[in-house]
Amino acid sequence: MADFLSDLRDILFLDIETVSGSASLHQLPDRLKEEWLKKSSFLETKNDLTPEELYLEKAGIYAEFGKVACIGIGYFQYDPDNEQLQFRTKSIAEELEHDTLLSFREILEKKQWTLCAHNGKEFDFPYLCRRMLVNRIPLPDVLQMAGKKPWEIHHLDTLELWKFGDYKHYTRLELLATLFDIPSSKDDINGAEVNMYYYHHEDLPSIRKYCLKDVEVTARIYLAYQGLPSQMDIKIINLDQNQDIN
Repeated sequence: MADFLSDLRDILFLDIETVSGSASLHQLPDRLKEEWLKKSSFLETKNDLTPEELYLEKAGIYAEFGKVACIGIGYFQYDPDNEQLQFRTKSIAEELEHDTLLSFREILEKKQWTLCAHNGKEFDFPYLCRRMLVNRIPLPDVLQMAGKKPWEIHHLDTLELWKFGDYKHYTRLELLATLFDIPSSKDDINGAEVNMYYYHHEDLPSIRKYCLKDVEVTARIYLAYQGLPSQMDIKIINLDQNQDIN
């Protein structure tokens, strides 16, 4: 068990919070606004939303029209002397998306990480890659997938692990947390409210807190997949106060 817990230190668990690229559709450059009008005409909606309403509700999930507001990361460290498992977390949310992504890239280059996120292969990883390129940031090796064989890509996905080969099955992070009796991350805000908290409340602290809760839930789900108890004692150490990742 000690060897397994020690090996966990190479996995970087992450979650991203995304928002629309601007506070309103009218603030977009004309060419990008025209592209959204074309895209919104193909989006299925329940309540016949206007392009402006659709933009505020859905633009954040598309890397071409949204941006990264916050990146939460966490990694395990095991103290064999005290037999204590620590989970060190940090949130990255700069005023400019470019600076957020650049800071994240610097962390990815510190060591050979294996990245793990819930639905990461479908959302987090490609979204981060696309936004880095839009911001003229070269991709770090762990996010560089072009020309690599599948076994050379060090990505884990707690959704994919739960599918067991069933490509049609989608399971929310919250449902898995419920199944494994892991405390919810949705007690303050939820993903649908991030845009409002970002643009209308200008409340990055709440977004950071929510993002880090999702990171912790993802990490605990990964441990549950290994047969470990969901309520096992883990010391959470937050590094947001200018402490570096090591």
